Amino acid sequence: MKRAELYVLAGPVGVAAYGLIRLWAKSDGVYGPGFDWQAAHLVALAGMVCFVPGVLALSRLLPRSPWRTGVVILTMVGLAATVVQFGADIVQGLLAVDRAEMSALGADFKDIPGVELAVYDVVPQFFFLGLVVLAGMLAAKRRLPWWSVPLLIVGIVLPVVTLNLLPVAGLAMLVALAPALPALRQQGERAEPPLAVR
Repeated sequence: MKRAELYVLAGPVGVAAYGLIRLWAKSDGVYGPGFDWQAAHLVALAGMVCFVPGVLALSRLLPRSPWRTGVVILTMVGLAATVVQFGADIVQGLLAVDRAEMSALGADFKDIPGVELAVYDVVPQFFFLGLVVLAGMLAAKRRLPWWSVPLLIVGIVLPVVTLNLLPVAGLAMLVALAPALPALRQQGERAEPPLAVR
């Protein structure tokens, strides 16, 4: 399996793993700060980072155009905000001695002008919007089946209902994007330089 294919799979797997660790951590009624909080958020952060090369690889299945460039930029801006959000959660978990102090640190961070909109409420949604549009463009070019788009939307909406559905959301995203793997593999094979003939 090529590196591009792994990144496309690793992003959704990170979302699902984050959800599973979170559910396990909450089973004792205490979630954060501590090892369980850090483990969940580090896995989520790794998943978001893997989405960066994953999205770039998927975008290369489309012909170059201003639309493709715009969607990639939109998605990357959203991903950057999401990475900052998880990074802030990790730092707050390291600095706080209990849940109350962690919440206070989070509130202080959100009080910085522009942070709540840029890191929490608005800009991170660009990632999900861009991913859905990218999937739609891939479906239009038959690089993804038509059902990938609604399934991806389901995966994005489920955590809005409850974060306890994060494992299902990650699985839905994985199934939605996995049909692009053969095209990514073919693209990788075409990109490999021919062996030198001696």
